[in-house]
Amino acid sequence: MEKDMGLGKGIVSLRNGSDIRGVALEGVEGEQVNLTPDAARSIARGFLRWYGQRTGKTPDLMTVALGRDSRLSGPAIVGVVKEELLAHGVRVLDCGIATTPAMFMSCVFDEVKADASIMVTASHLPWNRNGLKFFTPDGGVESSDIVSITELAETDTPELPVVAEPADAEQLDLIGLYSAHLRKIICDQLGTDNPLAGLTVVVDAGNGAGGFYATQVLAPLGADVSGSQFLEPDGTFPNHVPNPENEQAMASITQKVRDTGADLGVIFDTDVDRSSAVDEHAREINRNAIVALAATLVAQDHPGTTIVTDSVTSDELTRFLEDGLGLKHMRYRRGYRNVINKMVELSAAGTACFLAIETSGHAAFMDNYALDDGAYLATLIVCAAARLKREGKGISELVAGLEEPAETREVRMRITDEDFRAKGAVVLEQCEEWVLNGARDAAAIAAGGPVAVTLVNPNYEGVRVNFSGAVNGWFLLRMSLHDPILPLNIESSEPGGVQAITATLRSFFEGIEGVDSSSL
Repeated sequence: MEKDMGLGKGIVSLRNGSDIRGVALEGVEGEQVNLTPDAARSIARGFLRWYGQRTGKTPDLMTVALGRDSRLSGPAIVGVVKEELLAHGVRVLDCGIATTPAMFMSCVFDEVKADASIMVTASHLPWNRNGLKFFTPDGGVESSDIVSITELAETDTPELPVVAEPADAEQLDLIGLYSAHLRKIICDQLGTDNPLAGLTVVVDAGNGAGGFYATQVLAPLGADVSGSQFLEPDGTFPNHVPNPENEQAMASITQKVRDTGADLGVIFDTDVDRSSAVDEHAREINRNAIVALAATLVAQDHPGTTIVTDSVTSDELTRFLEDGLGLKHMRYRRGYRNVINKMVELSAAGTACFLAIETSGHAAFMDNYALDDGAYLATLIVCAAARLKREGKGISELVAGLEEPAETREVRMRITDEDFRAKGAVVLEQCEEWVLNGARDAAAIAAGGPVAVTLVNPNYEGVRVNFSGAVNGWFLLRMSLHDPILPLNIESSEPGGVQAITATLRSFFEGIEGVDSSSL
């Protein structure tokens, strides 16, 4: 999933969809610090102004929970945000190292009931980046809210009161509360006091904030987590990037599962709003497979429900969901907020829709506050693995019917026009026209035989095109969420298909100016 790198000037440049991200530390050539202490202070004030306008509450009536992941810049940013909130009379709950989903839960746990929460994190981005995510009891803020917060951060109005003698922040063991919450889910599902006895799980936290899951959730319930790795928070990320989509990260955990003979592997991103898994044969359950696995966890209790995914999922996944599980598959837009909001929208309109999940590992269940929570998904997977273990089976049983494409390729083409959004829209229109009028002949030449080339409808992002005949597969051309990039995903169900589809696309891009298609 593309992310705005926040390399421009001013607080507005730090907008990143539904959160804020920027460069917080020096040390990477060409990347100037723009998430400065002053910027963080201004953003804290902007948030207070936004929340006051939204609720009518003055700062002295607000309780705000504040947490961070393991990034090196985290303590400094938390420090200035905390200082700013306290200066205006806010009751601040300092949660220390926490996870993004736990920070939301601070707004709903009966023991806390914060009015709002702020998580200092930049998810899986490099060590020099950081950012802020904001929550209320209604969930994470939307992109439009980030626009308002950043605009208010750059003004002096409305004026905020300042207290003469600010109070101290209160310390809150939020991860302790959150761990107890997850343990209860496991005990309720499995129905014993020692429900994970005999189950061996490798947890890989990538030195992010997720190490607690092994030591405070699984181990107390009897699981053997001795093979777990990189549990200690370390913002230099010395072992691998904490990101389930990273090849090195997945290679590391699959090797550890293989070496230890574990029943299951679980891997988190830095702030634990995403996760993926490794089966008992040390095979990745990632991308399409993590979608398939999550769907199997809800299929029995929610027959026929709609599963909302991002736009790059495979045709093989659709067949698994619809033909194999009897569910409905809605392939929507990239961006975890997009798929979650679509799930909520469909549910409110009366369509049974219980799960929204991206191939990146963002998964939100309607019965869990429509919250993308990597530890919650991991918990459901652990429960399934424990049940299967009692039957002498492994977690691989649940996705055994999922076929994988024979070939995949992703190409990212830079738009060189200054107005990249307008140019991208024009290119997508031209691509549709080309598919309707000229793609078939180009595909036949590339594939060496007759090819049917058809637009996929309905389609909610970019241009998705199916190929059948001498070559079988598809491509999706779309605009990046934030950057001057046209991502192109290609898949084929047979060897050589990606090459033929790529050759077909070259004939299209030869006539397109303002796009660097040399990577094709």
